[in-house]
Amino acid sequence: MRGNAEANSKFSQSKMRGNAALASGVASLLLFFSSMPICQAKLGLGEPKVSQIEIYMHDLLVAEKPTAVIVAEANTTKSSPTLFGQVVVVDDPMTEGPELTSKLIGKAQGLYAPSSQSEISLFEAVDFVFTYDKFNGSTLSVMGRNPILQKERELSIIGGSGAFRLARGYALKQTYSFDTATLNAVVHYNVTVIHY
Repeated sequence: MRGNAEANSKFSQSKMRGNAALASGVASLLLFFSSMPICQAKLGLGEPKVSQIEIYMHDLLVAEKPTAVIVAEANTTKSSPTLFGQVVVVDDPMTEGPELTSKLIGKAQGLYAPSSQSEISLFEAVDFVFTYDKFNGSTLSVMGRNPILQKERELSIIGGSGAFRLARGYALKQTYSFDTATLNAVVHYNVTVIHY
């Protein structure tokens, strides 16, 4: 009988320690999030804004001046149906419309790599570097998984600079056109971003 009482007591003490740790963790998170408005005020950030941006990115692997260049491949990439192990660095023009001759609004600079052995899916990490109007000199950092055969894909906005300081949001992307011979593509992005 005494053994059961001791076991129950130890279990209760362990449960209380677990609850105390959980309560401490929740309190820490509440304190962190409640201090965010204070930090925003101290940094002079003002109120958050939501911007919607529509762009077209031109990924040109084959061109007089390519904007996407393969910089690495694994020994097995050529035999992989998904090009697994390849790394591509980009400096792609971003335009207002789907034609390469439309107004240039910036560059998409970063990299992408086929990251699945079973489906055509890319890991992307790209900065949108804006060179026009009110966003001139500002950047958005976009990262995520891009299963390119799906009609619409969603990537995360994980940060930014300039007008997009402390940015967060998402980018919906669709392939506007794709050339199977050259692998050149035009991709439409619809970006929703919260920033200060």
